[in-house]
Amino acid sequence: MKTYNFSKIQNLKFGENAHQEAALYNCDKELDWVLLNGSEILYEDFLNATLALEISAEFYDVNAITIVKHQTPVVVALANNLENALNKALDSDPISLLGATIAFTKEVDSKLATALCEMPINLIIAPSFEENAIEQFKKIKNIKIIKINTPLKEILSFNQEEIKQTPFGTLIQEKNTKDLDVKTFKITTKKKPTQQELEDMIFAYKIAKHSKSCAAIIAKDLRTIGICASEPNYDSAVEIALNKVCDSPKDSIVALDGVLSSKATIQIMAQNRAISLIQSAGSLRDDEIIKYADTYGISIVSTGITHYKH
Repeated sequence: MKTYNFSKIQNLKFGENAHQEAALYNCDKELDWVLLNGSEILYEDFLNATLALEISAEFYDVNAITIVKHQTPVVVALANNLENALNKALDSDPISLLGATIAFTKEVDSKLATALCEMPINLIIAPSFEENAIEQFKKIKNIKIIKINTPLKEILSFNQEEIKQTPFGTLIQEKNTKDLDVKTFKITTKKKPTQQELEDMIFAYKIAKHSKSCAAIIAKDLRTIGICASEPNYDSAVEIALNKVCDSPKDSIVALDGVLSSKATIQIMAQNRAISLIQSAGSLRDDEIIKYADTYGISIVSTGITHYKH
């Protein structure tokens, strides 16, 4: 680990609350970005923007939309164009837009800007914006617009170490940049996932990587339809995430950020007609859980990779 020497870039209006002082300091490698519209970027804006960009970077080469709020992913969707991705996202969660941060992986055009200007969102991030789109946003002063000049595929390579201060001392760890390798996947159940289910699993597991543990991501047709993070156990996380689904969770997949150790989760999935699970595996109860999944005709894919985030 190296020695850090920070210098202040600017003071911020306040921290997470109005009574907390805050400032932005430099790091070894910083994004090239510009604020195109709106007031100054706040402490929480930087945190939400970081999470939205890190998730977007997982899907940098496709049309993707990521909506984040309170440093938690709200919904992520992929489609053949950004307009359809936005519609898929709104179908999944039409009520959490107030004050949200939205990141796009491709250029925001004027048609998309027209729709966004009617939404109560706080911050929009994209690699580029049409001129007409920028002019539309300038009419809405309370929407902050950030253009990211750094290629999205480079985002995950920024800040190779994570720093947390505690009363015990300062903790520094290597950042979790571990990629999924489909070649190492193990299908442990009698039922095998379809190609579409496998694609949804990979999609959802990439989002679980950036969610607070214990996290459960419910996905279907390359969009999240339910997300629950920061729960004490996976039974609660999966049940809450499935209860958030606006339409039917039938034929959906469940992604966990770590190791499942309770067969109750399988029962919760069966009751909601979810059909596949992707997890790390490695519990002492793996065999028991696999047999239970076989009883309900649920497929399980094991990655061997945990994505715990605390």
